[in-house]
Amino acid sequence: MCKMAGQKTFTLSQVAQHRSKKDCWFVINGRVLDVTKFLDEHPAGGEVLLEVAGKDATREFSNIGHSKEAQNLLLKYQVGVLQGHAFNEADKSASFVESKHKEMSAFVIKDDKMPTYQAFLEFVLPLVFTGFYFGYRYL
Repeated sequence: MCKMAGQKTFTLSQVAQHRSKKDCWFVINGRVLDVTKFLDEHPAGGEVLLEVAGKDATREFSNIGHSKEAQNLLLKYQVGVLQGHAFNEADKSASFVESKHKEMSAFVIKDDKMPTYQAFLEFVLPLVFTGFYFGYRYL
């Protein structure tokens, strides 16, 4: 593990000073990112980014299941590294590659597996209750 050479180092308290729509920074995997220009382009909207502004958003970023393109964008918006964070050699040598696509693809991976009967009940029960309601009301 080693620090990334040539990168400006920031503390988390310095990052925390950048929490507005005009100046939005956060940390992902030890990288300090200035995503102010990306707020309007983010597929889920800028509000999602503003919720984690000034904080370490590594867990939130990982839980969503971002595409490789989204992970590549981290390098584009990186302004420095978090003080005390150690990087492995793969992270150190990573570089930003501009995508050929005009739009960024995004998807969400849900961790919870719903049992088949539960999905069935969530679909059928409202129909049954609606049928009883209209049957009682109009018959």
